[in-house]
Amino acid sequence: MDLKRYYSISEVAEMFGVSETLLRFWEREFPTIHPRRAGRDIRQYTKKDIEAVRQVYHYVRECGLTHDGARRAIRHDSGGTTVKTTEVIDRLIAVRDQLMEIGRELSAEY
Repeated sequence: MDLKRYYSISEVAEMFGVSETLLRFWEREFPTIHPRRAGRDIRQYTKKDIEAVRQVYHYVRECGLTHDGARRAIRHDSGGTTVKTTEVIDRLIAVRDQLMEIGRELSAEY
């Protein structure tokens, strides 16, 4: 389990496969993304910020909504359905990765 409290912008960008520039742009466009700023204006993302990025990523990249459409969807998103769905997807990806690793280990034995 990851016990990290803050994540850098580069770590968050890597999590989602996007550029740091895009994350900075999304910060300006979506008020739900607001990482704290440490010395020298270094962004520190919390789990809550990462979930906000995940929600924006879902609507913009996966659903293909415009930024205006994504903002409306986020405002009207009731019950946190997107967060729950992405948690399940993350777990499934982790299980898939584990199974693929087991498969590689088994094929190396034969």
